[in-house]
Amino acid sequence: MGYEIAFAAPSDIPAILALQESNLPENGGSLSVREAADWFTRALGETSLVVARRDGKLVGYVLGTSIATKAHVPIIQAMLQTFPTSPDCYLYGPVCVTETERGKDLAGAMFEKLQSHMRRPAITFVRADNGASLRAHRKMGMQDLGPFTNEGVSFVAFAFAGGSV
Repeated sequence: MGYEIAFAAPSDIPAILALQESNLPENGGSLSVREAADWFTRALGETSLVVARRDGKLVGYVLGTSIATKAHVPIIQAMLQTFPTSPDCYLYGPVCVTETERGKDLAGAMFEKLQSHMRRPAITFVRADNGASLRAHRKMGMQDLGPFTNEGVSFVAFAFAGGSV
């Protein structure tokens, strides 16, 4: 694939923030939540932030976090109210891939690296109108749990049973 897939380092945070910013709705993207630098820094300590680089440039990232860490976020509350999960489950995402690298199975490769560390069930969501992301998550072997809404927007929840990918 030509990618370096690795756990993130502190030096990756500025590039992660820049990639996140360019993929927020107000900039034409579809990320649902903006995260601060300190949130990404905490994920480094949990070894749950995976990045992808091509030619030394950061082109994608994915996170895995405990449900308790994000239980206060309204969209997470809406998903879990509709699709309760087991206590050992973690939240997969956000996943973000630069536009030029989409459609190349990069999200799946980053998820595989993350899951090699997490080794337990995961749950996530995708906007219902994001066809490319829906296809990518199904291709990764995630189970389509069904739809839910948050603030009038439709989403689809996905689960991964756990273990290694």
